[in-house]
Amino acid sequence: MSGGGAQTLAATALAASLTFFAVSHRRVASVSRRIDRVAARVERERQRTRRSSLALASASGDVHGAGGEEGGKSSRATADALGGKRVTGARVPSPRRDPRLATHPGKVKVALCQLSVGDDKSRNIDAMVAAVRAAARDGAALVVLPEMWNCPYANASFPTYAEVIDPISRWGPSSCHETGAFANESADALSASPSVAALAAVARETGVVLVGGSIPERDSEDPSLLYNACCVFDGDRGLVARHRKTHLFDLDIPGEISFKESDTLSAGDALTVADTAIGRIGVGVCFDMRFPELAAVCANRGASMLVYPGAFNTVTGPLHWELLQRARAVDNQCFVLTCSPARDVEARARRPPAYEAWGHSTVVGPFAEVLATTDENESIVTCECDLEQIATRRRNMPLETQRRGDLYALVDRKPPP
Repeated sequence: MSGGGAQTLAATALAASLTFFAVSHRRVASVSRRIDRVAARVERERQRTRRSSLALASASGDVHGAGGEEGGKSSRATADALGGKRVTGARVPSPRRDPRLATHPGKVKVALCQLSVGDDKSRNIDAMVAAVRAAARDGAALVVLPEMWNCPYANASFPTYAEVIDPISRWGPSSCHETGAFANESADALSASPSVAALAAVARETGVVLVGGSIPERDSEDPSLLYNACCVFDGDRGLVARHRKTHLFDLDIPGEISFKESDTLSAGDALTVADTAIGRIGVGVCFDMRFPELAAVCANRGASMLVYPGAFNTVTGPLHWELLQRARAVDNQCFVLTCSPARDVEARARRPPAYEAWGHSTVVGPFAEVLATTDENESIVTCECDLEQIATRRRNMPLETQRRGDLYALVDRKPPP
């Protein structure tokens, strides 16, 4: 090859090499810029998530007004180290703890009064009073009554048996005589609310914490509104809480059962957690138990016990009654108590057929263990609940610190003032 040809070939090779280098450099630069953009987006998302977590954490206060150092400890306890970052905000407000757990002796005897309910309201009231007294004599500090214990469970019954419960101050300690009568009430007023008056009187007489099952409540301001309402009495303190059933029992299983509470009842619009002599308790009524969100919020507010007066039927009861109780207990690592009316074995033979309750009032522990239960017959179920088991189970399986606030959050939208 001549010298000129060799030079031309060398120049061509050099030009090709330079072109390849330039193209490769542009590609590398383009890839680098894309990587930089992706990294910037990731960093912006990380900062946004961090700001959201901080905002959720800052919204986490003591919904019962304790505040201070305990609230800070609670917020720190919800943080979890995952891949080198702290995760917060899985519960908003941040979890509270029952303040009585630190000072309470630890063990509470509970009694579930599974009552037979008939058409005679006065007999139902007398049977309720006798059962509460018997439970108190047996050493129970907490007594629970069934759903709709003062009347048959039927839409036709609710308006007839309904009573006014408001205002709560009416049933406070200043209204009670030693005899159990009410100083500030006329005979007409008491006759309009005999079930409530009897609950207040027997709670004061025995000194127990009484979760008064539920009765049909007539709104004091709008008599056309009826609720399925549960009253909580605390001995001398009188009425400390009232829960209006928030999820109404509307069910239609063709050929088996059909019932619509919404035909006569209105739904409550608040969740209920009450501080009592035996600790902080959350309250739901029957169908409320099917909604884990309600239980989670009550537990998050510091409830050591979730109490559900209920009347499951013989269709759903065999499969769901115990299952739901154990699920709510293991989800929230707390005690779950349910109290049903006794079964009316002649209910289906009536015309029209009446509601047939499943029965099987039950106490479930924080590890989902069934501590006490019964069959469908009238009885009083008693059990000793060791509240220290709550701390033990939560320490052994620390679900609270394992919740992923970066992926999901439970937000209490209406915390109490």
